[in-house]
Parts: sequence; C-alpha cells; structure tokens
Amino acid sequence: MYKRLIRPILFCFDPEWVHYFSFAVIRLVHRIPFTGILIRKLYTVSKESLAREVFGIRFPNPVGLAAGFDKDAKLYKELSNFGFGFIEIGTVTPKPQSGNPKKRLFRLKKDKGIINRMGFNNEGVVASVKRLKRNKDVLIGGNIGKNKTTPNDQAQDDYLICFEALFDVVDYFVVNVSSPNTPNLRDLQEKEPLTALLNVLQSRNNHKGIRKPILLKIAPDLTNSQLDDIIDIIAITKIDGVIATNTTLSREGLQSTTALKEQKGGLSGKPLTSRSTEVIRYLHTQSNAAFPIIGVGGIHTPDDAIEKINAGASLIQLYTGFVYEGPGIVKRINSALAQ
Repeated sequence: MYKRLIRPILFCFDPEWVHYFSFAVIRLVHRIPFTGILIRKLYTVSKESLAREVFGIRFPNPVGLAAGFDKDAKLYKELSNFGFGFIEIGTVTPKPQSGNPKKRLFRLKKDKGIINRMGFNNEGVVASVKRLKRNKDVLIGGNIGKNKTTPNDQAQDDYLICFEALFDVVDYFVVNVSSPNTPNLRDLQEKEPLTALLNVLQSRNNHKGIRKPILLKIAPDLTNSQLDDIIDIIAITKIDGVIATNTTLSREGLQSTTALKEQKGGLSGKPLTSRSTEVIRYLHTQSNAAFPIIGVGGIHTPDDAIEKINAGASLIQLYTGFVYEGPGIVKRINSALAQ
C-alpha cells in the first residue's frame, strides 16, 4: 500500500515539507487511543533470536533508525512502534541552528537516493534533553556535532557540551565528524585531531560512575589508508565502535538528471549500498573484528541488511530505505533475520 498509493502522493511534494508533514501525521495518529499498541503489533517482530548484545547493551533487534530522521528527539517513541530496535537522535549541537538555506533536500527517484545539505539544523541539545527525560523504554543513541560557527580548534568544547548534557538520557554516543554539510567538519577525521577529540571524550567518559559506549561515524569516501588510521585510532582511544557510513560526496553511476546530480550535499540511499558494505568489510577484516560496527547506507531490502551483517556489521540502521520502502521494511528485515 505504501509504495503503490502513499509514496507516489508524498513524492509529489517537496521532501523537507513531506518530512515534517509525516511527523505531524504520525504524532496525530498516535493520539488516538490504542493506536500505538496496534502499530507495534503490526510492525514489531518479537523473537528472542533477534536480540543482540553489543557494546554492553542488549538490543531487542538489530534494526535501528539512523540519525537525521528524528533530529530533535520529538518522535522517538512513536517511531519505535514501527519495529525499530533502537533510535538514534541528532545530530545535535550545543546551540540551536537553522542549518543551510532551503531548498536543501532532493530526491533522486531513478536512483532511490537522497541528496541533503541540511547542515545540522536542530533546536540545540537542551531541547532534546528535555524531551528525552520522558523516555521510559526506547533505546536511544545520541549523535553529537559542533555548531557551524565553532572553529575546528574549539570543536572539542562543543562535543563535550553535548556529551555532558545527553549523558543521563541516552544509551550510547555517536561522534559525527563525517557530515559533508558543515564547512571543514571532515577535517576532524584526520588522525591527529580525531585522536585528540576522542581521547578528551573518553577521559570524561571514564570518570563517570558508569561509562557510556562511544562510537565514531565515518564517511564512505575515506581511502583504505584513512580506514587503517581509523582502526589505529580506535585501538589508541579505546572507543567502542564505528558507524559505517555517513553520506557520500561521490556521484558515480547515477541515472538521475544532471541538475539533480550536481546538487551539493551528501548522497544517501541505494547508490551507497556497495561502498558502505565495502567499508564495513574492510574495517571488520583488517581489524580482526576488534570492535562492533553499525552498518548504514543503502539498505532497502532484507538482502541488503543481510549483506551488511555478513560483511561484519553487528547492527544496522535505516534512513533513506525507510523513506523509499515504507515502515514495512523494518518488519521484512527482522522477519528475514529471524529465519
């Protein structure tokens, strides 16, 4: 029903408007008594075989919602009813920021992809913390970044502010230095500044009563040499894992119009499937499975999910696949994994 009826209608409108419209509809529907319970029964696959113990957390199933969908923790409970095992909020920054000028979100229908140059638009970390304090039973990841106006030599301060603010209301952290839409942010992926940033966060983490897992989200555009550096950095800083991958700047092999292909921003969706799997496999193999990996990028079918897991991912996340395939994709993937 979604792909035949609902998606064609939604795809007639601006994608960013559709995103907020969909949020409003989901919120409204959940205000009807017992609707949340019904949706959960329709979409959730409850099988013990799906449970995963990863970096000290027990996940009810390995399929999560990637960061960027619920940036400000406004709908994490409602979205979890569609069968997700965990929800990652953010990217959040210390101060609210509006992000890049609109129009900044583009569908590549022929390629089943999306280009975005949102620019960490969010209401600031305090707003997310306020909403997450109401959370009772949803596993939450907190994806943290720096404000656009913060120079890289002061970036550690921004990440620490978000880390401290979110510490009591999230289950794990994700350090985002791989978005292509904040100027110079990807420079923080270089070995020296990244090691310094992660060491600062780990030091603060280790002085807490109970530490929280810290993951690093990396770009798919890194070379093998840079991926080797990532493996070394994880060994040095002893962070808990990697999310592979963020969006790509590559436009190789796209079938969409030149006007769409030339839009600035990060590309997600089906065009990213192979490259993200290659990165997962490389990290898993070259590190001798030294750390867990959350696989994300171009997962549109159960086979895509299984391929990521076979490549070395312990968990997976959806974003663009959720948009193109609809909420039923979560159940289809979990059902396939349960078999």
